[in-house]
Amino acid sequence: MKKKPNYYLYIGGALSAVMVLMIIIGFFWTPFEPNAVSAATKFAMPSLSHPLGCDNMGRDIFSRVLEGAGTTLIISVSTIAIGTAIGTLLGAFTGFYGGLPDEILMKVCDAITAFPSILLALVLVSIMGSGKYNIIIILGILFIPSYSRVIRGEFAKHRELNYVKNARIMGAGDLRIMFVHILPNIIPVLLPAVTIGFNNAVLAEASMSFLSIGVQPPDPSLGRMLSESQTYLFSAPWYAIGTGLAIVLLILGFSLLGEGLQRRNQ
Repeated sequence: MKKKPNYYLYIGGALSAVMVLMIIIGFFWTPFEPNAVSAATKFAMPSLSHPLGCDNMGRDIFSRVLEGAGTTLIISVSTIAIGTAIGTLLGAFTGFYGGLPDEILMKVCDAITAFPSILLALVLVSIMGSGKYNIIIILGILFIPSYSRVIRGEFAKHRELNYVKNARIMGAGDLRIMFVHILPNIIPVLLPAVTIGFNNAVLAEASMSFLSIGVQPPDPSLGRMLSESQTYLFSAPWYAIGTGLAIVLLILGFSLLGEGLQRRNQ
C-alpha cells in the first residue's frame, strides 16, 4: 500500500524555513531603522514602502516585526536548548538507572507541573527580575520537566531491549550505552517534542512580554508590540494585524512541522 504524502511535514517545513530565513535576514538588514521615529509617517497605512504600515511613532512595523521576531527566536531557541540539554541529562540517568533518583525527579517534575507555568514565571521574575537573559533562564528551567519525562520514559524502555544487552555483553560502559547507543535511537521521538516546545516557548515569551514582565525596552519583542498595538486597534488595526500575523505564522509553521514529524514516526 502506497504511503500517503506527509503534507504536514512539507508545508510546516516550508513555512518554518521561510519564517526563519526572514528572521535571519532581519538580523543583518531591515528596510528601515526599527527604532527610527518619524512624525511624517505616524500611523501610515500599509503601502509599497511600508508593507505593514507604521505605528504611533512613525516607526516601520515590518522592520520592527523582523527585529522583534529575531528576539523571540533567540529566546525560544535558547530556552529549548537549556530545557533539552538539562532534561536529557536528567532523564537519561534516571531512566537508565531508576531507583531513588528516578522517584525524586518524578516528584520534582510533578511539583513543577502542578502549578500554572505563567504563575511560576511571575514568581521567578519577581526574584530574578525581567530582561531577555533572565527570561531565557526562567523559561529554560520551566521546560526541563517536560523533556525529562520524555527522555526518562524512552531510556527506561530502551535499557531492556536486546541491542542494549548486546552492547553490555560486548563490554560497553554505561555512558557509552546511554549516549552512543540509546540516545541516537530516541532522537525521532525527541524531535517532535522539540518543535512543540519551541511553539510553547514562543507563546510563553510573547505572553510574558505582553504582560510587561518579559523583554524590556529598548529590546524589541512581538509580545510587547502586540500589547502596545491594542490601544490603536480601531484607529490603526494594521499594527496588531502585522504583529499578530508574525506570531501566528511562526507558531503554525512549527506546529505543522511537529505534527509531520510525529506522523512520519508512526
